[in-house]
Amino acid sequence: MKRAAALALVAGGAAALAGLTLPVHAAADGAAIYGRCAACHTKTGAGVPGVFPPLGEDFRVMASSDAGRRYLALVVTRGVSGPIKVGGKPYAGVMPAQATLDDASVAAVLNHVGTEIAKTGPAFRPFAEAEVATIRAGGASLSAQDVGKLHAAAGGQ
Repeated sequence: MKRAAALALVAGGAAALAGLTLPVHAAADGAAIYGRCAACHTKTGAGVPGVFPPLGEDFRVMASSDAGRRYLALVVTRGVSGPIKVGGKPYAGVMPAQATLDDASVAAVLNHVGTEIAKTGPAFRPFAEAEVATIRAGGASLSAQDVGKLHAAAGGQ
């Protein structure tokens, strides 16, 4: 068994040296991906008053409805722009689309926020990669401004 593992490791190294890449199937790390978000929303999700909203109860409220889940996934995949209210306070910042994230990564970062950052509000139901893929495809024609207009109807406070 150990010899087979060693041979596989050597074979893998030889393949890499030959310029070949071996497929890697690792689960997306929502905490690591959130590092991008923390630059604006802060490590704790507190946000910056008037510019970048906090990711707390408002996130959990939205994640509890279909319209809110659609909005949250579109914020990540399409970006958001325009005035919104979170926790009754106005925000006018712009969030660029994180279009380079695949569906599994979007689900992972939303799940990280829903379980580790936003800890108050309704129970959190995790996002699935397939759910994000469906939302992304259905919102492909939306601009960041269009996504911003969905905020209130999606349960934004």
